[in-house]
Amino acid sequence: MEQTRGRFAGPPLTPRTAVIWSVLRAELDRRGDAELTVLDVGGGTGGFAVPLARAGHRVTVVDASPDALAALTRRAAEAGVADRIAAVQGDGDALAGLVEPAGVDLVLCHAVLEVVDDPTAVVAALATALRPGGAASVLVAGRAAAVLGRAMNGHLDVATALAADPAGTAGPRDTLRRRYDAPGAAALLGTAGLMVEEIHGVRVLADLLPAAVADGQSAALVELERALAAQPPYRDLAAQLHLFARRPA
Repeated sequence: MEQTRGRFAGPPLTPRTAVIWSVLRAELDRRGDAELTVLDVGGGTGGFAVPLARAGHRVTVVDASPDALAALTRRAAEAGVADRIAAVQGDGDALAGLVEPAGVDLVLCHAVLEVVDDPTAVVAALATALRPGGAASVLVAGRAAAVLGRAMNGHLDVATALAADPAGTAGPRDTLRRRYDAPGAAALLGTAGLMVEEIHGVRVLADLLPAAVADGQSAALVELERALAAQPPYRDLAAQLHLFARRPA
């Protein structure tokens, strides 16, 4: 991909990223040839940051892992976009002290809100970082999928705990501190004044299919994921929920 702005081609679509990139591509196309300032919270090794930088945008990645940021730096250099990516070590809970207010056009916050201490404060920091009219791409773990997944694997006790817990966790051994349904995630963004424009399911089927099917029919699976992503009840059973929201202008 060339480092020129305009219509965004993006990286090859996969069943795990196709829906998110489809939404982001529409926003970038809407912005035309403008150079955007992007903040990627929890962006790790640059799976989203590097393609956005290659498309001509400037990206700051905030991540708690120094190893991930080191890999990001190498990846950016190999892609020829080291000058367009800044790496900042820090976690989501400290975001308010790491970024300037109203200086960002697009925020990515993927797989962060389910692990931070205070998701309400993190969402408030995201909204504060956005310029009026700026957009937020937020990806969270889906509660229903976690319940069904445990039950289908025979762990009915864990599924019961997940279904009953207000935060959607299965106790102290759970790797996530909370999971969301679509109304709950939208309400969380609303507390910061963000207006949710779209909600899609991510990995509606990808985690349920045998590897031979998913790998052998990848293109068909991508198209099916995109077709089902916005349609309840399929959307609400996805492993993750993707919310696209905007700070009012």
